[in-house]
Amino acid sequence: MSPTLTVVPLTHADWPGLAALFNEGEDPRWCWCMYWRDRSTVSATKSTAVRRSELEALAAGDLPPGVVAREADRIVGWCSIGPRTDFQRLEHSRTIPRLDDRPVWSIVCFVVAKARRGRGLTGRLLDGAVSFAAIHHAPAVEAYPADPGETRMTDAYAYTGTLQTFLAAGFEIVAPTTSRTGGRPRVVVRKELG
Repeated sequence: MSPTLTVVPLTHADWPGLAALFNEGEDPRWCWCMYWRDRSTVSATKSTAVRRSELEALAAGDLPPGVVAREADRIVGWCSIGPRTDFQRLEHSRTIPRLDDRPVWSIVCFVVAKARRGRGLTGRLLDGAVSFAAIHHAPAVEAYPADPGETRMTDAYAYTGTLQTFLAAGFEIVAPTTSRTGGRPRVVVRKELG
C-alpha cells in the first residue's frame, strides 16, 4: 500500500475521480451506489444517468455519502456509509431486518480499483468509514457482509465486504439474515463507537 494513500469523506471536488473509478466497469457503472438508497420498486424505474446524477448531488450535499481512498491524484477506492435511515432498501428489507431502534450507521458497499485489489485497501476504507461515523456521533456502525467461509468470492459478489474483513476491524456478528449473495449468507455485524 502506498504511503501517500489517504481515506477521507467524499467531496464534490472528488466527483470526477469517483466517476472514473466507477466507470472502470462491473456493477458501479450501472448502479452508481444507489442500490441500497432506493426501495426496490423505485430503483427499478431509474436509469443509470439518473442514479449517477443522484449520487453526484449527494456528493455536493452537507453529509457526504461515503469515503474515498486517494492515492496521489487518483481515487482508488470508495465505501458507502451513512445513517441506516438513508438506505431505504435496508429500512424496508425482509431479509436484513432492523435489529433495534438505535440510530446506527450502515456500510453497504465497497469499490476498489482493479489495480489495487488484494492489497488491504478494503480494510483501510473500512477504518476510514468508521472514523467518519464516529466524527458524526454515530453510536454504532452496522454492515451486512457475505460469509464466504473458506472459499474465495468473486469481486462482483463481495461488494458489501466479507465477514473476515469486518471481524479483523473489531466488528462482531450480531444477527444472521436470510439474505444471500453469490450463494453465500450475509450476516449483520456491528461495531460500537461509544
